[in-house]
Amino acid sequence: MKAIELEKAYDPKSFEDRIYNDWDSKGYFKPASDESSPVHCQCEKCQGNYTVVIPPPNVTGVLHMGHGLNNTLQDIVVRYHRMKGDNTLWVTGTDHAGIATQNVVERQLKKEGLTRNDLGREKFLERTWKVKEDHHNIIVKQQRKLGNSTDWERERFTYDEGLSKAVRDVFVTLYERGLMYKGNRLVNWCPRCGTALADDEVDHEDTAGAMYHLYYEYADGSGKIEVATTRPETFFGDTAVAVNPNDERYKSIVGKKLKLPLTGKEIPIIADDYVDMEFGTGMVKITPAHDPNDWEVGKRHNLEVINLLNPDGTLNDNVPEKYRGMTCAKARALVIEDLTEAGLFKCEEKMNHSVGKCYRCKTVVEPYLSAQWFVKMKPMADKALAAWKAGEIKFFPQKWENTYEHWLTGIRDWCVSRQIWWGHRIPAWYCECGETIVSRTDPTCCPKCGSKNITQDPDVLDTWFSSWLWPFSTLGWPEKTADLEKFYPTTALVTAYDIIFFWVARMIMAGLEFTGKVPFHDIYIHGLVRDKQGRKMSKSLGNGIDPLEIIDMYGSDALKFTLAFMCAQGQDILVDKDSFKLGSRFCNKVWNASRYLLGNLEGRNLVSVKDSDLTELDRWIYARLNFAAKTAREALESYRYNDAASAMMEFFWNEFCDWYVEATKINFKNGDDAEKDRQATVLMDILEESLRLLHPYIPFVTEEIYSKLPLADLVATRSSDNKIVTSSTYNGMLINAPYPEVSASRENAEVEARFEVLKDLIGKVRAAKVDCGIDPAIKINIAIKIEKGSAAEVATEKIEMIQLLGGVAKVDFTDVKPASSIGTVGKGFEAFVLVDENINKEQLLTRFKKAMEKEQGYARMSENKLNGNFAQHAPAELVQAERDRLAESQKKIATYESYIKELQ
Repeated sequence: MKAIELEKAYDPKSFEDRIYNDWDSKGYFKPASDESSPVHCQCEKCQGNYTVVIPPPNVTGVLHMGHGLNNTLQDIVVRYHRMKGDNTLWVTGTDHAGIATQNVVERQLKKEGLTRNDLGREKFLERTWKVKEDHHNIIVKQQRKLGNSTDWERERFTYDEGLSKAVRDVFVTLYERGLMYKGNRLVNWCPRCGTALADDEVDHEDTAGAMYHLYYEYADGSGKIEVATTRPETFFGDTAVAVNPNDERYKSIVGKKLKLPLTGKEIPIIADDYVDMEFGTGMVKITPAHDPNDWEVGKRHNLEVINLLNPDGTLNDNVPEKYRGMTCAKARALVIEDLTEAGLFKCEEKMNHSVGKCYRCKTVVEPYLSAQWFVKMKPMADKALAAWKAGEIKFFPQKWENTYEHWLTGIRDWCVSRQIWWGHRIPAWYCECGETIVSRTDPTCCPKCGSKNITQDPDVLDTWFSSWLWPFSTLGWPEKTADLEKFYPTTALVTAYDIIFFWVARMIMAGLEFTGKVPFHDIYIHGLVRDKQGRKMSKSLGNGIDPLEIIDMYGSDALKFTLAFMCAQGQDILVDKDSFKLGSRFCNKVWNASRYLLGNLEGRNLVSVKDSDLTELDRWIYARLNFAAKTAREALESYRYNDAASAMMEFFWNEFCDWYVEATKINFKNGDDAEKDRQATVLMDILEESLRLLHPYIPFVTEEIYSKLPLADLVATRSSDNKIVTSSTYNGMLINAPYPEVSASRENAEVEARFEVLKDLIGKVRAAKVDCGIDPAIKINIAIKIEKGSAAEVATEKIEMIQLLGGVAKVDFTDVKPASSIGTVGKGFEAFVLVDENINKEQLLTRFKKAMEKEQGYARMSENKLNGNFAQHAPAELVQAERDRLAESQKKIATYESYIKELQ
């Protein structure tokens, strides 16, 4: 056989695009049940489906590192299940992102001195579609660069024809079921976007402000009361002052009238349990149109509701003329000035308080009285809670169940109408006779009076109203499609925790309401990608990392492996650009090890290897490969991405490359041609299965190497009688090769125990050389004392391996500690580095003393910190880290003390 040459340097740019196009063009991203799939199969094995729908990115920009993480995690489990033999489908698509996309277009128009009203609705929508297409193309390019193994022929868009039909059907169905209604309600209003927002579209931030203390006079002139507010400009909308009915101080004044300052109006004092008697004066001004709590009080007492705001956030005609048209901030300053002049302003008390801001443009959100469409959520929330309690859905990690339960238990009706143009138009028409028509098709006349003068509601639906249908609308619902029948309910949802309210819970409610089934069973909630300081990545901070830049620097596999390796359940990921060197180093290791093994096939023949032909070393590496496959499978089944990645790296880099491959050099050095052929065959077999193990995490580099393997020759060596050498007889692209199986026949506790001791012994000898400052190239002499009957007796059989891997010239076995030696202890053995003519004893003694003094200094620093204020006030994790540092220093000090004692 000729040697197989891989390029000397790992260069992902030379093959990643080519490989991705091969996968896509040959149909490998399609489920096996598709006739166009290269592995089309309808057998019983392929009837188990694994379906994932991608959280659709907004068509407002480019993908950030959070998308990189989310897409990576989905791709890993999708590739894993595809290799397991599941009928696997990953549905991709994008979200029209109503407010966000409209904001992008309006900002463009503003630069041109235009507004959307200058263009008109039709022209504005044409321009928005163009923005959508531009951003969509960028997003698709990025997803392909990431290596997403999604079925592109099934790609969907939340505003495409099919999904628009689903949205309309759901709106009408909810209306027919009495779950959709229109009413005047207090809503969250963004003056900048000019639209209502749902409760979960409001971000609450601590903001510097003030509590303003005002006086209201009794209408009969008998005195005055004190109230406090953070929004004095809204008192023009006050329609009462409330006290607690149990407050003895105020029982006698309930029903009395007050003069509303700066106006000629009078308002009553009312009694309501809402008022906290212990807070402030125990008197609260009630402004039903501009505070949600006041709104509820107003409803209970049938108070007048006076809206003070225009849609742009300025004060309207319901305030005295001098304040009209002012922003709230300007009006506030003028109101305080006028109240002071009237003797009705007491004081201003500086404070920080929570202020609601628009989740898109960060403008302060105003409570605003408006006619909007709402969905009654409680009936659907009850079903979603029942499904969770029945075990129909499962969260990974489990802690997110508490968040889910809390949100659904306290859910309020969902305001779904938005006063923008980009989005699904509300399918409601109004007739002059007062009739409202809600229809699946556009009506031509009023069904009540026959008039053709009907007008469609100008508003559109909340973006999330289409997103909550995503798991089933993407598969063809409301039509009864083959995809819907086969792939719904989907299997898993992989998403970040910041949209559990917006999306996850609503999808479960929608699935149960419209299909009678939960939309997925597994819900994996991953953390956010943050910078090294723990800050969320953002444009304003300038700390974002472009996934494409990392791919350009290190390759897609390096990005994917790094993110997955760092993705521990329940934790955010802290990265900078250098973090991705971890994945790059691993990919380089895989490439270089494979290059070495393939390059050494010159003159070799792959031969049939029976289980009985395996050496103890071979049996050990097969046992470790079996353990790695078992660990990876168990981890991926429960979405413990970092555990699988750690097991893969430990096996391939440490056990396979650093131990097994190095140890086999003995056989290639000393063995005859038959032994060399046998050893080469086992190495190829392990490499082939290792590439299948690693593929979900580093798909490009493994696919490129796999394509170079002598697969036909390797397959020809397979024996059906084997229980250990049982690797695949597959001979195609790696993406669809079978994932390594776990075999009880490969387990060998005795061999593993022997080799663990051998590795420990060699590792301790290496460490002793480092401690002694001995050049790694210098071979030392050692003596080993073995406990009879222990697994360490393996050392007597593996002297050549100890010499090769430990950098040892001579190995002696002894029953007593040799003179002038440095000892190290392991399970069942003591190993001694002989301080002979090859080592300068005095220099070594000086080295150990200096090292110990340095370590003693570190220990004193740690002890001082732990004995001071640090331990009482620092975060628990920092205190524990300091304790760990102290323990490590104390361990090193003890080692150096023993070394010094031996030499003296």
